[in-house]
Amino acid sequence: MESPYAPLSESCAKALADKAYEKRKVASQEIEKMVTDFNMKKNTIQIRKLIEVLSNDFATSRDPNRRKGGLIGLAATSLGLGKDSESYVSELVTPIVNCLSDPDVRVRYFACESLYNVVKVARAAIIPFFPELFSALSRLVADSDQMVKDGSELLDRLLKDIVTESSQTFNLEAFIPLLKERIYAKNSFARQYVISWISILNAVPEINMLIYLTDILDGLFTMLEDNTLEIQRMCETTLSQFLKTIKSDSSSVRMEDTINILIIHAQSPNELIKSIAITWIREFVQIFGPNVLPHASGIFTAILPCLEYNVDSKKNIKECAVSVNNSIMSLISSSEHKSQNIEKIDLRSVMEVLSQYLTHNSVHTKIAVLKWIHHLFTHFPSEMSPHASNLGANLLGILSDNSDEVVLQCLSVLAEILNSTYNKDSNDFNKVHYRKFLLSLINLFGEEKKFLDNRASLIIRYIFQENK
Repeated sequence: MESPYAPLSESCAKALADKAYEKRKVASQEIEKMVTDFNMKKNTIQIRKLIEVLSNDFATSRDPNRRKGGLIGLAATSLGLGKDSESYVSELVTPIVNCLSDPDVRVRYFACESLYNVVKVARAAIIPFFPELFSALSRLVADSDQMVKDGSELLDRLLKDIVTESSQTFNLEAFIPLLKERIYAKNSFARQYVISWISILNAVPEINMLIYLTDILDGLFTMLEDNTLEIQRMCETTLSQFLKTIKSDSSSVRMEDTINILIIHAQSPNELIKSIAITWIREFVQIFGPNVLPHASGIFTAILPCLEYNVDSKKNIKECAVSVNNSIMSLISSSEHKSQNIEKIDLRSVMEVLSQYLTHNSVHTKIAVLKWIHHLFTHFPSEMSPHASNLGANLLGILSDNSDEVVLQCLSVLAEILNSTYNKDSNDFNKVHYRKFLLSLINLFGEEKKFLDNRASLIIRYIFQENK
């Protein structure tokens, strides 16, 4: 009478379900020899029947020992098939992957071991199943059991080797959504796993990760908040690799989407995130030039508060912010494409940001804002004219600032607005605005005695010098 587990003998099936590992191991050796013999005779029917028995009667059994037996049996089948296992990859992998989420810790461990043996033999044939393997391993690297974690890490290293050597057949487009989904994991082990894959793929010459940078950039910056120094180091290194690649070839970068992500993270309270984001913005201004100008208001929102930093820990952030500020100012007033560059800027949103920071606590920030307003009125008087009336009240308020430097810079701005080239074309316009300014100033002197006492002589002296 044929064994109910044919082509397995009853004794082999019994040993395969035994609770003792050694007995299951002996049974697996018998299976490997059996499969080798079947394969030599091209007996695919028996091979498929054996895989079906191991899957249905063992790997999916309610008995954990039978599941362990099924896993070791499937691994033995793969070893017996050798390179021909690629013809049976789907049947071999599916039941093993299901066991990777088994509630029994030992079953999960043996599933890792079994899958390692299948993958080691199948090599590139495993690539179509990579999404399922990646998803499963992203959970196992954070497993509560150390043996399972160790087993998953061993399997992960093997998968990385295979993907690297089979990069031309690797479906990056299908992989990115998985990466995007898991990049916001909170567990440090899961984060380390995701970053390692990004870094590995980015290092493969045949794979262009820059195409998908905007899908993962926000997640990478978010991971910099991790308290684990190793995670921070890995993130920094990966971001540095990306920036280096962009410097050499920026053609694949979606600049608009990328810089919006950078602007958000440049406003982070986390110093490391802020520093790296502003460093990227500085490089983007150099790489993409006038193309960043439509994002000027967002960039100002990020960098202007950084100009107040005066502690050593924030020195790099301030230097980067100053560099970005100066570079954008040079871009806007570049004589070569001056008219085109100002058209790229949304002056309304830029002036809203500059007006907002006129009342900032920092002297350095206020001076930078006033210099910007002066610069814009000097170089683009006609475009700036509609914004003159809205600035008046804000600028008059700045005249009572405690800093002489701020007050003098403010007076310089007021003088430029009143005496701009555009205004000189209209004498009446100039006289009306000048008279309006003087009346407002006199009213301010009358209303605020402290302002009169502290600032009157400085302001009047400046006005007389300007009107000599």
